Amino acid sequence: MHIGIVREVNVKSGLPAIVSKERLELLDDEEHIFSMRIVGGDHRLKIFSTELLFHTVHPEIIDGRPGTMVTESFVVDVPEGNTKDETCYFCRGFDQVQP
Repeated sequence: MHIGIVREVNVKSGLPAIVSKERLELLDDEEHIFSMRIVGGDHRLKIFSTELLFHTVHPEIIDGRPGTMVTESFVVDVPEGNTKDETCYFCRGFDQVQP
């Protein structure tokens, strides 16, 4: 896997999309950061990028193992005819179905 690689994802979540094309923007194993940008698909998002930070040094113990806290941030346009809340709801659902 390398920066710039594009993958086509079949969206199977019930969201108003079937296919999304995503480009890997950043993958940093040392800092535990993943970032991607949508570059196509049959949804109405023209601008969407997301960044996930994995904080592996976390005080919580889960099933005898150290916990990992994940922080996500995203940038998205609000398509005409939708509200900010509708768009954020869609994006949160969209992110949860991506492998």
